[in-house]
Amino acid sequence: MSDTANDTRGGVRWPRRWPVRPVARTSWARQRPTVGHADPDIIHAAADRARARPSGNWFAFADSRLIRGDRPYGTRVAGREVVAWRAEDGTLVAGPGACPHLGAPLAQGRIVCGSVVCRWHGLTVRPRGQAGWTPLPAHDDGVLAWVRLDDVGGEPPTPRPVLPRRPDPHRGVTAVTRLEGVCEPGDVVANRLDPWHGAWFHPYSFTRLTVVEAPAPDATDGDDRFVVDVTFRVGPRLGVPVRAEFRCPEPRTVVMRIVSGEGEGSVVETHATPLGPGADGRPRTAVLEATIATSDRPGFAVARTLAPLVRPAMRRAAARLWRDDLAYAERRYALRTDGQA
Repeated sequence: MSDTANDTRGGVRWPRRWPVRPVARTSWARQRPTVGHADPDIIHAAADRARARPSGNWFAFADSRLIRGDRPYGTRVAGREVVAWRAEDGTLVAGPGACPHLGAPLAQGRIVCGSVVCRWHGLTVRPRGQAGWTPLPAHDDGVLAWVRLDDVGGEPPTPRPVLPRRPDPHRGVTAVTRLEGVCEPGDVVANRLDPWHGAWFHPYSFTRLTVVEAPAPDATDGDDRFVVDVTFRVGPRLGVPVRAEFRCPEPRTVVMRIVSGEGEGSVVETHATPLGPGADGRPRTAVLEATIATSDRPGFAVARTLAPLVRPAMRRAAARLWRDDLAYAERRYALRTDGQA
């Protein structure tokens, strides 16, 4: 087999072993429309099947790197105030965010010897709990921090979150991006289950996108996936072609996995976590997108050593996509709830 691909650039044959390929300059308006293939029934049915899957009552709430042993981390999950920190042995601790004494925000306290000390009156809240304060089940998967809320989920609880198969995060490069939108988790999931919009809505990131497989409206778990051929842009005239699949392992998660091409085995997990209503009474949802990149190329070892420098660029790229996609999800929520944009 020739060591050069058919693509040429400047009259030079393009080596096959290079992951980057030339991308012809094309007009956005001259793309082939995907409206005839983006069947709303397929998207809605896939979202309904995802919503019916068990979650074990687990909610992803933060990049695990943000949970530290020197200061507490505060957030909201499904309308509940949650505080999290690391015990002295590094174990993730999560629990109600209000001090059991007079309701002070524990996220504003200080950590002393692995416990949170409230700033209002000095009450010490210990990892194992005490009168009036009980820790919640928590899990650190090495990339994301999770909390289990059984009274919110209402399902039979599971000891761990429903996690997809992913590369070893210690052998890859990981990055987590978090944004918030005025919508519900199902709107975020439905956005991800519409791969047909990629090259139209995100032309700065995707080109040559073709959905080669979509699930039937009555698909079973084994066949419930979308398969896409797409080229990720890495510059105005260069891109990386891959084949990727999209699956939903649980109601609030969509996983994109590269099944062939550069970075085979890499995954992008999109987790949609309800935060509760905002001041306007409308729901807020946090998108936590975890990218776990891997490669068999020898040069990837260099990328791992440069992870602290690479990670911010990965987060910026994901944030750019999700600023657009949250507009899609927010629009979907607005049309569904009151018919107004």
